[in-house]
Amino acid sequence: MPWYTLLLLAVAVERLAELVVARRNAAWTRARAGVEHGRGHYPVMVVLHTGLLAGCLLEPLLTDRPFLPALGWPALALALLAQALRWWCITSLGPYWNTRVIVVPGARLVGRGPYRLLRHPNYVAVVVEGVALPLVHSAWITATLFTLANAVLLTVRIRCENAALTRAVPA
Repeated sequence: MPWYTLLLLAVAVERLAELVVARRNAAWTRARAGVEHGRGHYPVMVVLHTGLLAGCLLEPLLTDRPFLPALGWPALALALLAQALRWWCITSLGPYWNTRVIVVPGARLVGRGPYRLLRHPNYVAVVVEGVALPLVHSAWITATLFTLANAVLLTVRIRCENAALTRAVPA
């Protein structure tokens, strides 16, 4: 469990780094008349992602779940791949990436990196991580609850992003 706790701490630090990048990018986009959309679902997203990390830590501790190598190692590999995809998305979007939905009117869609292949590759990373990170230490309840709640949130979030981009980005 100590190494899993360190992994979760590393993910928490990574999330804080994302927030630093997001704040910098928010200032950049707002300086270019960026408009924020979907403010109402943002606090839910913060609670959900914080709950994921808390559940990953608490479920194995409270239920005395073991590390199962046949599950844990592949789950760790997927969690690390999800992180790599997340940062590929962040670097590909550059200053347009944000944890919030902020769109600069008239800007063109980014078509490099994973955005050449998918419209919302960052959410692939979120979905994979939401399943894999808890399963590294057999936290299947957390994986299940996060996945179900995240499916609802992503439905709202992707609709919000698509609507904002359709209104703001030239055809």
